[in-house]
Order: sequence, then structure tokens, then C-alpha cells
Amino acid sequence: MMDLKQYFKRIGFSGSFEKADLATLKLIHKLHVMSIPFENLSIHCGEKIVMDIEVIFNKIINGNRGGWCLENNFLFGWVLQEMGYNRITLGSKVFNNSLNDFGPLDSHLINKVVIDGKAYIADVSFGVSSQMWEPLELVSGKAQSQAAGVFCLFDKGDMWVLEKTGRKPEVLDPEFAKSRLVNTKLTKPIYCFSLKPRGQDHFTETCYKLQTDPTTLFTNKSICSLQTPTGFKALIGWIFSRVTYSPDNGVDFYDMKNVSDEEVEKILCEEFNVRLVNKLQPVDKTLMYTL
Repeated sequence: MMDLKQYFKRIGFSGSFEKADLATLKLIHKLHVMSIPFENLSIHCGEKIVMDIEVIFNKIINGNRGGWCLENNFLFGWVLQEMGYNRITLGSKVFNNSLNDFGPLDSHLINKVVIDGKAYIADVSFGVSSQMWEPLELVSGKAQSQAAGVFCLFDKGDMWVLEKTGRKPEVLDPEFAKSRLVNTKLTKPIYCFSLKPRGQDHFTETCYKLQTDPTTLFTNKSICSLQTPTGFKALIGWIFSRVTYSPDNGVDFYDMKNVSDEEVEKILCEEFNVRLVNKLQPVDKTLMYTL
């Protein structure tokens, strides 16, 4: 049985949800990213990810897990619909650093929400430093400051592009100063999208491809990240990072360390409240991915 109250308990929301207003949307959006990890661990535990809302609800809510965007944002879309919001699902193409262009597939699922005639982009599942904490107003060229930096949407005619300008990384341990996980580009495109509504079936084939194709990011890296009140934390393969945003100093502090196979399960449990049923095989192959 899918119940909104179970979802609200999972994210720690105890307010009124009788009004589908902007304040409530902002609150549950932030609580979601602070409570439910962005993670693809199922792929590396021998588990199959499917575009089935009941399966996703059971995994994330009853199983106390996280998920990637096709799970988290699909679930969030269901929540918004149940709460009475005017929302539609959109597909987006993620910027590929290796190609220096957007990928060919709608590999990222997001939600557009309209409140009092204004449109917003809600995205609770991109992870790490590109994760927005609150929805973005769908206005071209408007700088929208959040904890992670300044997000900006641009109307390119046939598509919209999301960019973010962050801060200089300051790596605390010299051993990781040149780590490929450290983002050195202050301004970067994140993804592009059209406003064409997409149904569940639009993502079914992509969901299968992303978890089976040996060339995709998700088959080459095991990822678990969660936003915190001061930044975010992430376990990528065997590297655990705690990033603290310091806008007053114009930097982000990166505290990074290597962990052993034996420590991985403990880190997932203590830092992300994730307890896996099946054994995780961490992966960290050399595809371009930054925190």
C-alpha cells in the first residue's frame, strides 16, 4: 500500500499538506534531498531497477534506500500528484564531460510544477554539488542562488539548458588535490531538456540501458551521495568525501579519504542510513565524474 504519510515520515515532514503551494513544495523538496540518497548501488548488488512506482516506493520508503533519478524523481512526481500539484514529467539529457556535449538519451527524469501560473523545475535526484535544494523558477537567464552555488536556466528555443556556477574547491588532504573527482570548472552545464511531457514508458528502455551497458557512468561507478545542512557527502567507489560549502570564503572544503572493502558497509550504514540486502561490489573506473 502506497501511503503519503509513509513518505512524509521517511523525509521527516510533519507539516500540513492540504495546500499545494510553493512553500510546501520547497520544504518537501529540501527534506527529500536531505533524507533520501542519490545512489545506484542496486546495479552493483546484482539487483534490477525497474520503472514501477510500487516497486520504487517499497525500495525507497519501506526499504529505507535511495535511488537514481529514474526512481527518486519518479517517486517525487507521484508525491506531487497525490498532493494535488499541477505537475508533468520531463526528460533531460545530461552534459557529458568526455563528449563536451549533452548525451544522446533522455537519461535524467525531472518534474515541472506550475503554481499560481508560474512554472518550476523540481529535481530531487542529481546528487553531489549539482543538486538543487529547492525548485528553480522556469525563467530564462535568472540567477537563482542556493547553497551549492548559482543555478541558471536558459531558454534556447527548442530546449532549456541548466547551468551552475559554484566555488573554488579547497581539498584538505594533499593526497587528493589532483583527484579526478574534484570539480575544477566553476561554471558548467548540467543538463538540457524540452518541455514535452513524458510518460513512464519513455524511460523504460533507458532505465535498462543505463544499468546494463558497460559504457555508461552507472555501470562504471558505484555512487551514493546525500545532501547535508552544510553541503553533501558521497561514497564513490572506495572514496568517501564530505564537502562543506563556505560561501563567505568563496570556497568549498573537500575532506576526502580512501576506505577499505570492510569499511564500505559501515560507511553506508552510518553516513547514509543505507543497509543493503545483497553484497555490494564497489566500482570506480576511469569515467569522468566530479563531485
